[in-house]
Amino acid sequence: MKVAVVTGATRGIGLAIAQRLTAEGYTVVGTARTVRDSDVPACDVSDAASVAALFAWIKNRYGRMDALINNAGTAGANALDGDDAIWHAIIGSNLHGTYHCCKAALPLLPDGTGRIVNMASVLGLRGVPDQTAYCAAKHAVVGLTRSLALALAPRGITVNAICPGWVDTPMAEARYRELGITPEQAAAMVPTHRIATPAEIADAVIWLLRPESRGITGHALPIEGGGLALP
Repeated sequence: MKVAVVTGATRGIGLAIAQRLTAEGYTVVGTARTVRDSDVPACDVSDAASVAALFAWIKNRYGRMDALINNAGTAGANALDGDDAIWHAIIGSNLHGTYHCCKAALPLLPDGTGRIVNMASVLGLRGVPDQTAYCAAKHAVVGLTRSLALALAPRGITVNAICPGWVDTPMAEARYRELGITPEQAAAMVPTHRIATPAEIADAVIWLLRPESRGITGHALPIEGGGLALP
C-alpha cells in the first residue's frame, strides 16, 4: 500500500490529483480547511498545530507515507498600500503551509522512494504587478523546493515543484473577475491558445512520483502553454 497526502484536495487541481492518485492505487489522505464526508482531519496548513495534528493522525493510522503533494494555497490581488491581512494570508497558506507540511512529513517518508511535489505557479518564475504576495510566496516555494532537494538528496527523497499557468479552476475564475476578462480572453494570452485542465497537472504529479523520475529533483516544471518562452 502506498500512501499519498494531498493538501487542498477538495476542489480544482487538488481534487484532480487526489482522484488520479486513487486511480493509480494510492491510499489518499486528502485534506483541506473544510473536509466533508471523510474521517481525515481538516487542516489549515498555515497553522503549525493543525498540520502537526494531521500528520500525527497519519502516523497513527498508517505509520508512514510515500508522497506529499503540497497543493493548498490561496491567491488574490494585493498592493503594498493595501490590507496587510491579505499579504499574511497568502504567504501563510502558500509558503508557511508548504514548510509546515514538509517538516511534518519528513519522518514518515521512506528513504530511496519518498516524494514531495510542491504546487508553485508560473508566478513563482515571473512577476505580476498586483500579485506581490502571491509572487513572493510562489517564488519562495520554488526556492524551498531547490533547497530541500539538496538537503534530502542523501536520503534519496526527491523534491520538485510544478508551476502552472492558467488552469480551469475556481481560483482562475476568481482571477478572471479581478482582471475583468473572460476565459477566452485569458486563453488568447497563451501561445498555445488554451487553458490547461486540472487533469493535466495531475498527470505531471503522477509522473514525478514514479520510479522513472527518481533522477529528477530540485526542478520547477512550468505547465503554462509556452508563455515563459515569450520575449
